[in-house]
Amino acid sequence: MSPPLTVMLVAGEASGDALGARLAHVLRARLGDDGVRFVGVGGQAMAREGLQSAFDIAETSVAGLIEGLAAYPRVVRRADDTARLAAVEKPDIAVLIDSWGFTLRVARRLRRQNPALPLLKYVGPQVWAMRPGRAKTLARTVDRLLAIHSFDVPYFEAAGLPTTFVGNSSLALDFAGADPMRLRGAIGAGPDEPILLVLLGSRPGEIKRLSPPFEDAVSRLVADRPTLRVVAPAADTVAELVKSKLATWRTRVDVVEGQTLKFDAMKAATVAIACSGTVTSELAMAGCPMVVAYRLAEVTYQVAWALLRQKYITLINIAAGEAVAPELLQHDCTGPKIAAALAARLDDPALRARQIAAQNAALQTMGRGGPDPAERAADVVIEMLRASRVGRSG
Repeated sequence: MSPPLTVMLVAGEASGDALGARLAHVLRARLGDDGVRFVGVGGQAMAREGLQSAFDIAETSVAGLIEGLAAYPRVVRRADDTARLAAVEKPDIAVLIDSWGFTLRVARRLRRQNPALPLLKYVGPQVWAMRPGRAKTLARTVDRLLAIHSFDVPYFEAAGLPTTFVGNSSLALDFAGADPMRLRGAIGAGPDEPILLVLLGSRPGEIKRLSPPFEDAVSRLVADRPTLRVVAPAADTVAELVKSKLATWRTRVDVVEGQTLKFDAMKAATVAIACSGTVTSELAMAGCPMVVAYRLAEVTYQVAWALLRQKYITLINIAAGEAVAPELLQHDCTGPKIAAALAARLDDPALRARQIAAQNAALQTMGRGGPDPAERAADVVIEMLRASRVGRSG
């Protein structure tokens, strides 16, 4: 019997962990339990698929210029650790998932260490929004890219990087099994009590920056609406940090963990306040109207704003060409402004219905209902593995 293929999966934060876990699941289904093994870096989702992470990915989950500079020595050290792991495990392919700064450093080390190792990037940097030069950087570093947006493809192919559009995993989510009443039962909420969902993000820096304005907004809303229930789904990688932050809030917040209750909460919620990111597409898929907020360190914000080439930062807004979901960014990310935007939706069912309809239209534009992105991604991984074996045998 031939030894199993060794696939290295490297993710640096919660969203990448979810992508890697789904890809690992499909690869195991295709290749068999005895036909593939996984090594690398990931979180609890990939651990459930059999990957024992080299370290806690909370160490590499960083966003922002100032935060990135502060974390630089740690990220470099962990990139070195990942390369050393590859030297020991000798993978047949490496799949580097999202997390631009960390995975780029890993890719460069793997390339120097073993020029023949196939390197596949899963999710490219958002060059359509800012810093288009990163397309050429990536083209010099990896062999192929899996793009989650169709509009990514021309940018990277123009830079000479073979790119395959696989689709956004959020658009393949199935909420058919989500049960709003199960969530209400879990938190002891009545069938008619309104529910506000609070999503602080999946990176420690985001949680620390957004907690104060989110708390202020929630306190204002609950003061005027005593029956309002507040629920916070927490990503595995930051669950303890979320719970410790929310424990200091003046308002009671029910923290839920795990994908089942997260999906239940998204279906049960009246409205949500969400950190900008993957979760906004998930909320739209669940049919939950939302307000999007984000705050960076001021220096990071000024640099990012100068480079930004899009009017919006939320994918459904970019797809729609308008602010389907309000975006309260940086100086607008304040308790009073967040509370006002949420109050308008809590108090106006017609406004919620219009926003849900607009979100659904944007999702259609984005490609909702297409093939499972993980299946497409697995096709490319297997194709590259076969080509690599043929090349070595030839």
